[in-house]
Amino acid sequence: MTGQDQAGSGTSRSHIATAARIVVKVGSSSLTSVAGGISEEALRALVAVVAQRQRAGTEVILVSSGAISAGLLPLGLSKRPKDLATQQAAASVGQGLLMAHYNQAFASHGVTASQVLLTAEDLTRRHQYVNAHRALERLLHLGVVPIVNENDTVATHEIRFGDNDRLAALVAHLVKADALVLLSDVDSLYDGPPAEGATRISNVDSPEDLEGIVIGSSGKAGIGTGGMATKVQAALIAAETGIPALVTSTEQAAQALAGEDVGTWFGINGNKRPVRMLWLAHLADIRGRLVLDDGAVRAVGERHKSLLPAGITAVTGDFDPGDAVEICDSAGKVFARGLVNYRYSDLPQMLGRSTKALAKELGREFEREVIHVDDLVLLNP
Repeated sequence: MTGQDQAGSGTSRSHIATAARIVVKVGSSSLTSVAGGISEEALRALVAVVAQRQRAGTEVILVSSGAISAGLLPLGLSKRPKDLATQQAAASVGQGLLMAHYNQAFASHGVTASQVLLTAEDLTRRHQYVNAHRALERLLHLGVVPIVNENDTVATHEIRFGDNDRLAALVAHLVKADALVLLSDVDSLYDGPPAEGATRISNVDSPEDLEGIVIGSSGKAGIGTGGMATKVQAALIAAETGIPALVTSTEQAAQALAGEDVGTWFGINGNKRPVRMLWLAHLADIRGRLVLDDGAVRAVGERHKSLLPAGITAVTGDFDPGDAVEICDSAGKVFARGLVNYRYSDLPQMLGRSTKALAKELGREFEREVIHVDDLVLLNP
């Protein structure tokens, strides 16, 4: 039985106090010392909070950044590298160091921790998705705290999550968590710069509540990849799929897990949908754009039909079969995304034509939809 089977819908932050399964994400800025590398004091303080909750009977999955940061000092680097190869090298060195700290800290509380490294493909391809789900379920059943991180050492620019906030939202969906808690060095979302007397935003019930709010994009340490913007996006992704989320500081982790009035609470505003569709809607690397006529817009957007070449009026980008593209109306408004079945150079000759005519002239392989309905997601439907 999953956490959500046991714990109700969770419309307020007090829900966290009784949640049976929680995903907790901590950022690099919360685990880094002033001198560089991992702060053992900060890590042990977080582990104490998580271990206490785990021993009380809650299943906890910890999504932890920090591998690249942990690898900087041993490699003689003073700041986070910008090129992917050096990031991968730092992650390769740092991941083992980070897990050594976690294993030692959790062991001091009598809790076993494990390492789970994921790539975007693990959560978007069904075979890998099933394996990841099975592994995490088994670890939780055995009383282990899985520590999840993106597999930075092998991830490429095209298939990266980009930051662990969004990874945490997808993991919460994967394990059917009751709540997602996103921890950083900022205690809450504010309606302006906190230093300038801004007001804390206590609750967000829908994306419309954030209209006009300027959200920061980087943390004070300057070594992470997220910032408040990605935490808000991750919280909205979770809430959109039926999982409430809390954004607060690592210093307030104990209060957060106790359901106290801290941070910003994102209430549920949608229903669950497949994790592959979440990835396509929020995280996929967009390689092109298809412009549709009004009839195709209605067919795709209102009647949820597959996209056929007859309704496409223009194509831009450089994409191959299986790549993600945006779908927009004649005014340029993007309303959907999908995985295309053709190479970009194939489409111009197909525009405005029926699949029957294309198959007769060009061959049966041109009788397919441009985007099948199962590979298409509407944005803000």
